[in-house]
Amino acid sequence: MSIDVLQEKIRKTKCPVMLELAASVSELPAHILSGASSEAEAYGRVCRELLEALKGTVPAARVSFSSFALLGPEGLVQLASILSYAKKLGYYVTLDAPEILGVRAAERTAEVVFADHSPFPCDSLILLSYLGTDCVKPFLNSCKTAKKDIFVAIRTANRSAPELQDLLAGGRLVHIAAADLVNRCAEGLSGKCGYSPVGIMSAANAPDSLRALRSKYQRLFLLVDGFSAVGANAKNCALAFDKLGHGAIVCGGGSILRASQQAESDGSDYLQQAQLCVERMRRNLLRYITIL
Repeated sequence: MSIDVLQEKIRKTKCPVMLELAASVSELPAHILSGASSEAEAYGRVCRELLEALKGTVPAARVSFSSFALLGPEGLVQLASILSYAKKLGYYVTLDAPEILGVRAAERTAEVVFADHSPFPCDSLILLSYLGTDCVKPFLNSCKTAKKDIFVAIRTANRSAPELQDLLAGGRLVHIAAADLVNRCAEGLSGKCGYSPVGIMSAANAPDSLRALRSKYQRLFLLVDGFSAVGANAKNCALAFDKLGHGAIVCGGGSILRASQQAESDGSDYLQQAQLCVERMRRNLLRYITIL
């Protein structure tokens, strides 16, 4: 797939919401945990059932590499299976990249994950920006030739993010300087929808940032992270979209997977609660944007 396909899926479903599959074992429904032979099996079952329940409603899924890897070898087997299953169901699939702390790790990740027969099939990767552009460049060839996308995280939703990411650096906020670097990597790569396969990820609880990013980088697709974070809401998220309601998608964070806990149910209705949560998110977002 490509960023053009993602934009078209959002347009057709009128649902600019991304399902995030990243949870601790303690957040899984108790009846599934008790009936599974391992934590990895329970996590895999929950992910599959959520993907099935939201098929055709939610256009995209985000999968956490570390959430599965921390469950051991069986977790990585489940990860590969979940990624393949999500693609089979027609989701646009993005993967939080495994830890990258240098150029060689970036090159190896690009080589493996974006390969034709990757063990971890996905349409896009989420990368960190604060290692510099030499850890982004290994992925650009796949963006050019293999219809793959990357989202480079420049502003995160955790409470202490401003300690570093909102510092002033030569008249710019640090995360805006990071976005400038990403924008250079994206030059000349716009797809049919007008957005580059090189996008950025910013925070749902940083409305001034979203407003500035949408205004300044009109060809960068925005993945809005942290909808369940303190200070995040649909009105803020709407700032990431252009006047046609295009150019962004909002990651549901833990709100969808943990919807039954938030409803204070016993977890047996977690799929229904997830569906209700997605519909609330969709309605709230469409109060502020119109997707044409």
